[in-house]
Amino acid sequence: MTAPLSLAERAAAVVPALPSDAAFSHVTAAALHGLPLSYALESDGRLHVSGPLDTRRMRRPGVVAHRCLHPRSRDSVDGLPVVGLADTWVDLGELVGRGKPAGLDDLIVVGDAIATRLRAVAPLRDALMTRVRPRGKVTLLEALLEIRVGSASPRETLARLMLVRCGLPEPQLNHPVLDEMGILLGYADLLWTEQLVAGEYQGEEFHDGDEERARDGRRRTRFERHAGVRVEEIWKADMATRSDREACVLRFAEALGIQPSELDLSKAEPRFFSTYAMDVAEQRAMRRNAPGCF
Repeated sequence: MTAPLSLAERAAAVVPALPSDAAFSHVTAAALHGLPLSYALESDGRLHVSGPLDTRRMRRPGVVAHRCLHPRSRDSVDGLPVVGLADTWVDLGELVGRGKPAGLDDLIVVGDAIATRLRAVAPLRDALMTRVRPRGKVTLLEALLEIRVGSASPRETLARLMLVRCGLPEPQLNHPVLDEMGILLGYADLLWTEQLVAGEYQGEEFHDGDEERARDGRRRTRFERHAGVRVEEIWKADMATRSDREACVLRFAEALGIQPSELDLSKAEPRFFSTYAMDVAEQRAMRRNAPGCF
């Protein structure tokens, strides 16, 4: 039986028919760039290509052709023409909304990955501001406010959002931890330098075995004994349910010396819709329920 073709192999097979001014875009570009995508986004197995408005529209089974008013930057990934990282993030805004596969947190996760790779958030902002009324602009703008440089994984991003949205201070991301002699002990996923508290996300794939747990224990000991940094771990189970998330936030609040009364635990929930979308939905619901409405 012939093995199924990879995304790169399927894209390479299409290149000979691709117009010279077109490039792979949207979810296809994100996947080729190796960006973290949710299951809903990954499940789109079609090849997306984009080109200027006057580009010949490509008609081929399994290919979605987009014609764009604004030019996109282009990269080469494994020899394939691909829309650049920042423009790909803006293009994903087209997939946001009710009944669509992407939400606010998805854009923040991808944005964190791109900003970390580019070492700046500015390219994302610049790419968005060069577009006139791009689809999903409101959600893209809100996502931009929460994108940071330094996140090493989607779960680290989601853990940070959970903690900070509830009212905890912003941590430094993948920040060096030094002993009193200035010797590097390691990098903390989340580090509150003033309070000397580190948050370490322990992904099951890399931290659940006996050897990995032993290594994490030695690392924790180094941080606590030689740098005076209190280490709080975050596991997937800490983000599984509302009560799990709230308990995790309260644990970090205690470590950081913050009173529960200063927090809004309702904001520990993942966010799919932007604040604007939720406000509009609430206004519509109020109008439907107003006296005299049928």
